[in-house]
Amino acid sequence: MIFPYLEEKEVYDIVIIGAGVSGCAVAKELSKYELKICVLEKETDICEGTSKANSGIVNAGFDPEPGKLCAKLNAPGAEMMAQIAEELDIPYKRNGTMVVCSHEESLPMLKVLYDRGNANGVKGLRILNREEALRLEPNLADAVCGALLAPTGGIICPFTLTLAFAEVAAANGVEFRLGEAALHIVRGQNGNGYELETSKGKIQTKYIINAAGVYADVFHNMVSENKIHIMPRKGEYCLMDKIPEDYLHHTIFPVPTAMGKGVIVSPTVHGNMLIGPTAVDIEDKEDTSTTAEGLSQVIKMSAFSVKNIPYRSIITSFAGLRAHEDGDDFIIEEVRDAKGFIDVAGIKSPGLASSPMIALYVRDILAGMCELKEKKEYVTKRRGIIRFADLPLEEQEALIRKDPAYGRIVCRCEKVTEGEIIDAIRRPLGARTMDGIKRRTRAGMGRCQAGFCTPRTMEILSRELGIGMEEICKNRPGSALIKGLNKDRIQGV
Repeated sequence: MIFPYLEEKEVYDIVIIGAGVSGCAVAKELSKYELKICVLEKETDICEGTSKANSGIVNAGFDPEPGKLCAKLNAPGAEMMAQIAEELDIPYKRNGTMVVCSHEESLPMLKVLYDRGNANGVKGLRILNREEALRLEPNLADAVCGALLAPTGGIICPFTLTLAFAEVAAANGVEFRLGEAALHIVRGQNGNGYELETSKGKIQTKYIINAAGVYADVFHNMVSENKIHIMPRKGEYCLMDKIPEDYLHHTIFPVPTAMGKGVIVSPTVHGNMLIGPTAVDIEDKEDTSTTAEGLSQVIKMSAFSVKNIPYRSIITSFAGLRAHEDGDDFIIEEVRDAKGFIDVAGIKSPGLASSPMIALYVRDILAGMCELKEKKEYVTKRRGIIRFADLPLEEQEALIRKDPAYGRIVCRCEKVTEGEIIDAIRRPLGARTMDGIKRRTRAGMGRCQAGFCTPRTMEILSRELGIGMEEICKNRPGSALIKGLNKDRIQGV
């Protein structure tokens, strides 16, 4: 043993740092093999970092420059998403993408994107004039003079995708050590393996997969003399209430700039409308605050693509950080001067669409380093949380007869039942926080933004977890929603 003082249970074949969409996709793929794997995540739940503030856009693959790794992985990853959504029982829609041009002088850029897309293997691309674009999307802004149509673009729930990857990995034996931060990494004797000091102790592993999002450079630089630098790129969004189905079908992008794809206007897979993001490079890897300036820019820029956007129906705003590495591409490779340390770094857009291919790419790297023996039995599918409101009436009635908890509505806006919340808590890697419930069931994501359902959801969490109401957190420790209980009220006075 490289570190003989460690207990056997603290020794792994692979440690994955980060439980975002990339880390969980890799965990799912590698869980097919006879390997002892753990995922280290400093937050208390899956999908708490970059992946939770994702736009949910499955990019078709026309934007990355041919030759880049992200270009190689994007289009095939997007093509895989429909099958993955079916196997993992997650909401997904191939609604198509349109890149709209609002200035005649920018029209040649549509041809540039068209050629890029063809080089990257994107299927079905078409350049449209204004009339053709309006036939597909009548609410395009008056200034739109042309568009690129990519029918293979889609929308997905980024929370559910990440959670589904994690649940399948867990079902196949991957250990998720949530709320445990990796603090320091040192090499084993003779350069073999690694020891990680965590917030809860020490663990040893033969291989490390670094999928730590905006912190991937920190861990890379602990083991390598060839430094990398990740600049968090903040993106602010506005989310609107449900929109009429015929108002907007496609995801609408403006012609991209050097800072990114620009402010999108898109339906979500749940029927809302999303606009954003901004793109501002910042130093603080934890700054997910929104600003009046940023949100004003989102509103202003979205109007150049789509007209009559119902801004008065905005129900919330949020910000996320993209892991922009200085080389402006994915870094997925074994570090040259750190044997057994694999970077999955700089995973910004199109990271979500690329995640299935990122997992396969990492698997192939690992296969060149060690023998991968496939398990005889392997869980391939997942049952999602029942969406009671989407069931036919006769199925709803049958479900209530079987379990009356499904007859009690907790979140009126999204029509989420107590049965769904209980399932979210009891299932593998179940919810332990209010945000965990929200991401798994959508309770609290509707028009009132949890104004009605918070107390009842807290009561269910308290009962199911056997903890006091004052122990229930919004997300990480220290985010408790109440200070304590009124003693007089408890005594019935």
